[in-house]
Parts: sequence; structure tokens; C-alpha cells
Amino acid sequence: MAEAAPGKEAEFRSTNQTAFVVGHTGRTGMALVEELVNRNIFQKVVLIGRRNVDKYQGEKYNMLEQKIVDFEKLEDYADEFKGHSVGFACLGAPKGTVSKEVYQKSNHDYIVKVAELAKAGGCSHFVLTSAGDADKDSMMMHKRLKGEVEAECTDMGFQNLSIFRPWLILAQADPQFSRRISRMLLAPIIYFKPTLMSVPAETIGKAMVNTVLEPSKDAVKIIDNKGIHRVANGKECEK
Repeated sequence: MAEAAPGKEAEFRSTNQTAFVVGHTGRTGMALVEELVNRNIFQKVVLIGRRNVDKYQGEKYNMLEQKIVDFEKLEDYADEFKGHSVGFACLGAPKGTVSKEVYQKSNHDYIVKVAELAKAGGCSHFVLTSAGDADKDSMMMHKRLKGEVEAECTDMGFQNLSIFRPWLILAQADPQFSRRISRMLLAPIIYFKPTLMSVPAETIGKAMVNTVLEPSKDAVKIIDNKGIHRVANGKECEK
């Protein structure tokens, strides 16, 4: 596994920090959790979601703690977001899988509320997964919501806000038919230009952890698809 820089993991681990993850049941979230467990840089990682995940049992996952919340009443769970120096947000329903109302909540409302609670709870570094085509001024709902979330999180004034903008996220077993079709259509580009329009979920997880280990000097850092590949390899974390 690539490190952001030699010695960074041990140095960070000695600070005994904790983090939370929302969206840990999705493909990016699951990859991130595995990376956090394998790298073991946090004293504790709290997984906040609608349900417990049976997978995270055994000694390997002792650093994880699962908390069940009602996303419709997140204010009632403010304590779960207190005291963490880092928050990871991988929430978001895929396009075409839920109603417009649920899509709005999953891709905007819940994420913004999580960010607000994290900021109020003392989180200094908020790490957000967005989309390659995020644009708050777009007429398209998907692009607009992603862009609005980025803008609203930026306005909250985190010490560090890292925004990841992947295009097609690759997973070993993808249950969504439309993504499997997209992967087939983009196969030549994925093969010849692997960093251009696609990125494995595991690569995003590595990049997220590296960004925490070696945060940008800028308060807000947007990492595009190519940048995700670079950061995952411990390169150009500041560019």
C-alpha cells in the first residue's frame, strides 16, 4: 500500500485521533473502511449508518465501532459526531435507483447535515466524495446537487476540506446494471487511459487516507479523477 510519505502513518497514529465514516455500506465507503483498518492510523473509527454491518466482526475490525442513526432525525444523534478530528462522507444514492425525493435527501440533505454536525462537533478535516461533473449551476439534478453540497461544505469553514471528484467508480462486483453498461462502453478508454475517466473504489480509499496523512496547504482541496490516482500512489498530494 502506498503511503503519502515515509513515516507519516506512525507519526499520525501517535496522535491517537478518531474518525467517523458515513456511507460505509456503499462501494467507495466499504473500500475506505478496509483501507482504514489495514492502515490502522486512527485510534478508533466510528461507522455511522442505518444498520450494523455483520462483516465487521473479529479481531481485525476491533478498531471499528458501529452506530445506528435515523438520517431523518440526525439532530438527535449529534453526540455521535462529536470529538472526531476527521469525518469521511461517502453518502449518495446512484442515479435512477430511487425516487427524486430520496435522491435529493441522500445526495444533498443528509450530507450537508452530517457536515454541519461534524463541524459543530470539532471535526477539523472533512473528506467528501462528490462527482467529476459536479456543478452547482447546472440544470441537471445530479450535477447541481453535488455542486451545491461542495459549496455549502466549503462555506462551513473546515480547517481542511478535501473534495474527491471521481468519474466512473469501478468495483469488482457492481450490482447496478447501468454502471456495468458504462464500464463495457468505456472499456477501451479504461484500458488505454486508466486514469482519465475511471477509478477503482479501492484507489479512492487509498487516496482519502493519504489526504488525511498529508493534507493540502489550502483549506479546500478538490481532487479530480486523475488526481485521485496520483494521491493514492503518494504523489503530488499538494498539486
